[in-house]
Amino acid sequence: MDIGKKIKRMRNQKGLTQGELADRCELTKGYISQLENNLNSPSIATLTDILSALGSDLSTFFHEDEEEKVVFSKDEFIEKDTDGVLWNWLIPNAQKNMLEPVLVELCEGVCTAVDVPHEGEEFGFVLEGRIAVVLGNKHHLCKKGEAFYYSAGKPHGIVNKGKGKARFLWISTPPNF
Repeated sequence: MDIGKKIKRMRNQKGLTQGELADRCELTKGYISQLENNLNSPSIATLTDILSALGSDLSTFFHEDEEEKVVFSKDEFIEKDTDGVLWNWLIPNAQKNMLEPVLVELCEGVCTAVDVPHEGEEFGFVLEGRIAVVLGNKHHLCKKGEAFYYSAGKPHGIVNKGKGKARFLWISTPPNF
């Protein structure tokens, strides 16, 4: 955090000159200039006085909202190829989020490992090919342009039932992949 830059921005938002701020805090204009140019660092007591004069406090001053990342590019995807299953995690570090989207490609005749029952739900959309969603002992066929959705409380997995590769978007909540 650039303390001097932030003080200057706050001072300007209040329409104060360096001299006016200095007078309100019983400091010198030169000292305010040094702070704003990061040539000097204020003590906690002095910073508290300055922030009070600017209508703020330490907690508000040091609170920074993290900018939320919204768009992720292909070079940020995490790819893993295991035994005919190509996994593409579309959101890096999605484990900290509420859901986890993964783009999956299955070679012909290949299936994902059977996932053990867990809390949550899973959704998918088939982009290419034909798959079977396996829930317990039941197989549910799903083809290109169709979606699937289920509670993840039973053993589950996906099998490529078509000729050629199958591609689908698979979203788990909470993150599980």
